[in-house]
Amino acid sequence: MALCGACTVHLDGQPVRSCSTPISEAEGKAITTIEGVAGPEGELSKVQQAWISEQVPQCGYCQSGQIMAATALLRDNPKPSDEQIDAAMAGNLCRCGTYVRIRRAIKVAAGIEAPKGAAKTGEQAA
Repeated sequence: MALCGACTVHLDGQPVRSCSTPISEAEGKAITTIEGVAGPEGELSKVQQAWISEQVPQCGYCQSGQIMAATALLRDNPKPSDEQIDAAMAGNLCRCGTYVRIRRAIKVAAGIEAPKGAAKTGEQAA
């Protein structure tokens, strides 16, 4: 129970597993699901944009939980190291093994790396 992280939501801003969190623990607290990560006009968050630019999803099973965990990480640590990313994401399993893409997308969302396909130095974007 609560091993994969696919059901991760934010409870008062903290990532929790909805599959093992008693409803009584949520009473009176703000709950944010994957649908609440986008902006008020439906614009994608930086994490969601990075997930697309880095083509993270393969089967998609874990993606909402991965995005919720990454969103909480970047809120608390805007420029995480590889070790900090690994520690924060350790409880979210990806059956397809896209961990390299997940880490890269987090770095793109944090502004640590340029998105895939971004113009290289000296080149002009089309």
